[in-house]
Amino acid sequence: MALTMIRIVGFVFGAVLVFTQPPLETKLFPLVLAAVSIHFIYFYCLINAYKFGDFSQVYPISRGAAPLLVLLVGVIWLNDRLTIFELAGTLMISIGVLTLAFFAGKPQAKPLMFAFTTAVCIASYTLVSGIAVRASESIWSYIGWLEMVTGFSVITFSLMRRKRAMLEHLSANVLTGLLAGVLSISAFVASLWAISRVPMAPIAALRETSIIFAVLIGVFVFRERFALNRIIASVVVIVGVGCLVIA
Repeated sequence: MALTMIRIVGFVFGAVLVFTQPPLETKLFPLVLAAVSIHFIYFYCLINAYKFGDFSQVYPISRGAAPLLVLLVGVIWLNDRLTIFELAGTLMISIGVLTLAFFAGKPQAKPLMFAFTTAVCIASYTLVSGIAVRASESIWSYIGWLEMVTGFSVITFSLMRRKRAMLEHLSANVLTGLLAGVLSISAFVASLWAISRVPMAPIAALRETSIIFAVLIGVFVFRERFALNRIIASVVVIVGVGCLVIA
């Protein structure tokens, strides 16, 4: 239900862009459909990772492994050239994030499978969208179509499966749903804009520094213990960010 509310915001935002920006080049529509399809697999795996696993494990695994995959593909196939600081920063951020997962104990096979598949999906839609925004004359046209088609698909699916529950949830959580939608869409749009200008892997890694905010929320909102291992992992991530700033 929360995901549907986020996608409603994305649909409206995307529709505005589609009708106000130049037409999207025909050659990019297959990339739009590919990215939307990957997003659906991502939604399914993410929800099941949270359903079967511990948040403190599946979140760092899914977010920490994705930049490493983007780095590998970007350097080998997309000819992204990274400086030593960009490479070091990307690796340190990913390692720091992944470390948080394994400090929490040995993950179980089922949530680990869903978490890693989520990471593959994150890397895949980052790469597909990165290729598209670099090839598009207007990144806003691509973003508009991607958000509109994804939003329409999710909303339609939810109406078919849980129409009454969706409408009840929407009416009861409209403000938080709008805020979550604005934050989620803004983060994704910002990353695509950056990817259109610099190598993908550092941007993918910087997105995952959200884990630091998740740790802080866990400590100050959920009253979780701020253990030494969390401090160490967070410092590694912050040093990685410093490397990217230097780069």
